[in-house]
Amino acid sequence: MKILILGVNGFIGNALVRRILNTRDWEVFGMDLYDNKLDHSLNHPRFHFLEGDIAINKEWIEYHIKKCDLVLPLVAIATPMSYVKQPLKVFELDFEENLRIVRQCVKYQTRIIFPSTSEVYGMSAESEFQEDSSPLVLGPIHKQRWIYSCCKQLLDRVIWAYGQEGKLQFTLIRPFNWIGPKLDDIDAAKEGSSRVVTQFIINLVNREPIRLVDGGLQKRCFTYVEDGIDCLMKIIENPGQVADGQIFNIGNPHNEISVKDLAYMLRELFQNHPDHRHDQEYSEIIEVPHEDYYGQGYQDILTRKPAIGQARRLLAWEPKTDLPTSLKYTLDAFLAEIRRLNHQV
Repeated sequence: MKILILGVNGFIGNALVRRILNTRDWEVFGMDLYDNKLDHSLNHPRFHFLEGDIAINKEWIEYHIKKCDLVLPLVAIATPMSYVKQPLKVFELDFEENLRIVRQCVKYQTRIIFPSTSEVYGMSAESEFQEDSSPLVLGPIHKQRWIYSCCKQLLDRVIWAYGQEGKLQFTLIRPFNWIGPKLDDIDAAKEGSSRVVTQFIINLVNREPIRLVDGGLQKRCFTYVEDGIDCLMKIIENPGQVADGQIFNIGNPHNEISVKDLAYMLRELFQNHPDHRHDQEYSEIIEVPHEDYYGQGYQDILTRKPAIGQARRLLAWEPKTDLPTSLKYTLDAFLAEIRRLNHQV
């Protein structure tokens, strides 16, 4: 099998290519702006990497969509601060560039696994989000926080329509807050521009206050990346084409926690880490209104819990890693990377 992964240096992309090369005989073609997370794969004979931009290297992408059996377009802006501050940039990359890739998959009859998002459910009032029945509820237009969700949802609908007309073999996946090693770059945690776990870890390292937006009452379900990759590998292999035309939530409903409790759990793990057990001071945890943190265009989701019956039934998949273990692995990897960088200075 030949697979094209766009955004291969990202959190999901680098973990997926490592798993593929270690456990399968598939050939992988990957493109990204950087390669700093791909040290485990760059010299592998079945991995072919191009440093490039999906908005620029269009001929290379089209050629590989034509020659490959499967495409995973993982390139997207997925940080809330960007939704609020740069909504057009989010639209242009997350929707327009990816729509071109979808249409080329239709043109060349290439299978696609498209990363939707748990955010498409928006402010759905259901206690667990069901792929095929939960309403997708977004906020008003002036709350630009929803442009990411809207872009992903519209692409879901376009892909579904092509599939309904028999023009595209597809699967949609909705990851729920995946965490683990190589989650983000160390220098990516600018205020509000990174994932919540990354932001809190960097705050802890820098002895900065951990800021809970609107008190941190929002609940999330965190999923260890290797559990998520287990599911994604089953979708790629697709025995009996069970994944065709399906949407899969890929998350761990047992790992639900409020953002406030997450902050305290991470701080405790940090305090117990050998490198920081004897620190003299640790980050305080404070509360801030979302207007001060993100601006007026922000609106939050109070709960985001996946129903995973679809993945259990069709893929025989079940997440295995509990929340404290998932957070510990993530924190340990960040701190090890910081140690490595400090030794290079």
